[in-house]
Amino acid sequence: MSEKRVMVGGTFDILHLGHLHYLEEAKSLGDELVVVVACDETVREHKHEPLMNEEVRKEMVEALKPVDKAVVGDEEDKFNTVEEVKPDIIALGYDQRHEEERLEKKLKERGLEHIKIERLSHHEHELDGSRQIIRKIIDWYSMKKELEKEED
Repeated sequence: MSEKRVMVGGTFDILHLGHLHYLEEAKSLGDELVVVVACDETVREHKHEPLMNEEVRKEMVEALKPVDKAVVGDEEDKFNTVEEVKPDIIALGYDQRHEEERLEKKLKERGLEHIKIERLSHHEHELDGSRQIIRKIIDWYSMKKELEKEED
């Protein structure tokens, strides 16, 4: 029986429980989990200014138990990374914007139609998203400033 390599991708700017569940579920699909950490330019283009640079995010992700290897994604062509990793499965997070049919079409155009696409499930948790964590920090900071004003 041959080993199956699973590939996932993400920003991983603020690590949280949702990331861990995502990586654990992805790892359960195969024998080796390779995580593609979005390069700084991709994060800027699609989300925000990264809080941590790509190498720090890669090192943090690579230290997680389910992860066998982490790489920084190609800035020019995301499919170059797919060709380098050679996954059997690409696992997508429940909230990732990739459309499976469009991704399958792009893979086929590159001669990578053998790669299976899997959409992973959502595991509920109070702080399973970076935006929720940021919102909680902002709320806490705002409340603290209001209390300080009241004391003056």
